[in-house]
Amino acid sequence: MNLDSSANISETITQIIHFVNGEKRTFENILPNTIKQGQFTKFKNTKGTLIMINDKNVLCIEVFAEN
Repeated sequence: MNLDSSANISETITQIIHFVNGEKRTFENILPNTIKQGQFTKFKNTKGTLIMINDKNVLCIEVFAEN
C-alpha cells in the first residue's frame, strides 16, 4: 500500500491504524516526509519518536490532516 499521495495532505497528520485482531491505534503529529515503507512501515512524530508497524498485521489506515 503506497501512502505517499494521501500522507502529504498537511505538515503533520494523524493516522488511525486498524489491525487484523480488531485493535485500533491512533498516532498523532506524524511527519509525512518521514514515512518509509517496507515489511515494516516506519515514521516519526514531531517529538522524534520512531514508530514501526508490521504491514502484514494491518487491515486499513485512516489519514487525517492536522491544523
